[in-house]
Amino acid sequence: MMMDTINSMLNWIVPPASLVMLAFSWPTLTFINTCERIYHSFFVEDISGKVVVLTGASSGIGEQIAYEYAKKGANLVLVARRDQRLRGISENARWLGAPNVLIMAADVVKEDDCRKFINETINFFGRVDYLVNTTSLGHTFYFEEANDASVFPMLMDINFWGNVYPTYVALPYLRQSRGRIVVNAAVENWLPLPRMSLYSAAKAALVNFYETLRFELNGEVGITIATHGWIGTEMTHGKFMLEEGAEMQWKEERELQASGSPVEEFAKLIVSASIRGSAHVKFPSWYDVFLLYKVFAPDVLTWTFRLLLSPQGMRMTSFVGTGKPLLESPSPPRRLAAVPHTSVTRIQLVE
Repeated sequence: MMMDTINSMLNWIVPPASLVMLAFSWPTLTFINTCERIYHSFFVEDISGKVVVLTGASSGIGEQIAYEYAKKGANLVLVARRDQRLRGISENARWLGAPNVLIMAADVVKEDDCRKFINETINFFGRVDYLVNTTSLGHTFYFEEANDASVFPMLMDINFWGNVYPTYVALPYLRQSRGRIVVNAAVENWLPLPRMSLYSAAKAALVNFYETLRFELNGEVGITIATHGWIGTEMTHGKFMLEEGAEMQWKEERELQASGSPVEEFAKLIVSASIRGSAHVKFPSWYDVFLLYKVFAPDVLTWTFRLLLSPQGMRMTSFVGTGKPLLESPSPPRRLAAVPHTSVTRIQLVE
């Protein structure tokens, strides 16, 4: 009874008191943040010769991050399920300035595979300075319409465990080098966008895991969480690649020409933030304004999404894992064409 009374009082007192304190402290906090940015702009870590392990390196964002680290003279360990694409990326990285580049085919949702590529990195270089996790898989289907529940744990495996397992294995070596972990997150971890329920849940779990880990490590290993909105066309055309073992990636994210695109700009921001020791990097930063609505006026977001999802508009659902994009009227009919490619099955829309 006493605790209920205390909580009731705090519900009335804490929110307005916090807002008043924030209003008075805002100028000071802004000044401190500005000083920190100026300091970090002049004092950045020299990563030439450092060892960077990069997962998801055959995708658009992973590839571009590899090139940015290569330009700064870092040694690279590129990890992905498809080593064929890694060969070309490794040659480009060497040409851009990476002294040594190792490529390893591995599945990051398997702990044994993670131990293998980390152990091989230690055997070759003797250390790990950066672990950059870029493995990610999105979807654009309404939860109630999904007709294959087997993809649910797969989305969690890739987006959550595919980051946790490499971190778990590499952490002892990162402690030795006082290194850094870089995480590829998304604004959906707190902004509830429709047709991304499972993806949002996985990203929320991912961000909360690393924010908690940051406190546990107490500065011995740095963590940079990179949060992005929609930075390219990888989730706008309804194209998929279904690989052997039911592992899935967006075709555009794998094969998209990323040079000169927002993907390349985001990669530059990630690498720059990591060598400055920044805790967070956001692209584009204007997404933060929605956080105010989420906290102080959540109904505004709800009304906005309801308006966008009006029955009069187009509704497109892509069934991840089934290879069957479903288009409902009033969208014009389009035919599907299957494109054979060795062990990879592609389903793409043909206009």
